[in-house]
Amino acid sequence: MPSNSLTSVLEPTDVRLDGFDGRASGTAQPTGRDEVSPSVVDTASVVEPVETTFAIADSTVSVIADSTVPVIAGLTRNLTTSDSASTAPSVGDVEAGLDALQTSSRDTAKTGRALLSRILPPLLAVGIVLAIWQAVVWAEVMPIWNLPSPAMVLDALGRSWNSGQLRTALFTSLERGIVGFLFAVLIGTPVGMLIARVKWVRVSFGPIITGLQVLPSVAWVPAAVIWFGLSNATVYFVILMGAVPSIINGLVAGIDQVPPNLRRVGRVLGAGRISMMTKIILPAALPGFLAGLKQGWAFSWRALMAAEIIAVGGAIGFGLGAFLQQGRDLIDMSAVIAAILTILVVGIAIEMLFFSPVERGVLRRRGLGAETD
Repeated sequence: MPSNSLTSVLEPTDVRLDGFDGRASGTAQPTGRDEVSPSVVDTASVVEPVETTFAIADSTVSVIADSTVPVIAGLTRNLTTSDSASTAPSVGDVEAGLDALQTSSRDTAKTGRALLSRILPPLLAVGIVLAIWQAVVWAEVMPIWNLPSPAMVLDALGRSWNSGQLRTALFTSLERGIVGFLFAVLIGTPVGMLIARVKWVRVSFGPIITGLQVLPSVAWVPAAVIWFGLSNATVYFVILMGAVPSIINGLVAGIDQVPPNLRRVGRVLGAGRISMMTKIILPAALPGFLAGLKQGWAFSWRALMAAEIIAVGGAIGFGLGAFLQQGRDLIDMSAVIAAILTILVVGIAIEMLFFSPVERGVLRRRGLGAETD
């Protein structure tokens, strides 16, 4: 029984091309390398369907070629393996694909290791602190009502959150802190640019800005209460007085660190005062400015807590500072520690989720990323 396997040994066979009125004919001969070379055919004369007959291991196969397709192309696809060889992936393509897979795997592994290196150390530190705390509680260094255990504080957090009291305090303080900080940035940025660029303004007001930065924000609370009463204006005033000086000094320090060559290049290229500041100096001073923003946020958050603890009642509302003060009034140490931990966690979260990624990205683009062993 004849075999139809394409892997069979090719035998010499005649290729008869009909429909050419006898003007073209050819014979396909085996080459001994799984390849058959067709004879040259005048493809310009193809106007009718052509029947091509060839034998594979004693089996005859007939192919009807459409008249719109060149016969020689059809014969080449059916009788040779050169086309399949050209479409097969080369060794270089395979190696490139393997390299891409290995690179992707390495990048994923590197990202996972970096993430673990940032998450595991803080978690380990928290675990150590909790263990020491619990050990001190077990040692009964202080009465349990003065130093509650971590479980008792966690229970107080859960009760306050479920009652809605902690949620209200948290959202109120976050709103005040973020809004006040944004206003501080809007005020401190142009003032810092003015002090950094105008010499007489810097000489006159620079020491005053530094003194305001050193002054504790809580010192402004009594004056703010007298001026604005128990209202949100009191809280925002204290936030601005705590954050604006830090933002101004951070921006001035960043501008002072801009290389003079950048300014010279800007002047050579025809940059005016505004374009010089916005397109050359501010981008170059961004690392120092970010450091000032981080410090400004820390000062604004501390000022907000001081204002909420001291100025209670009226139209100020109920924030985390008031929540902390309430725990003190009730002599509920679990609620006091719960409030302290909430204030601490909010500050750390803002730092890790916003300022740290932005600062790392800016420093990495400038090749200034800190390297630690």
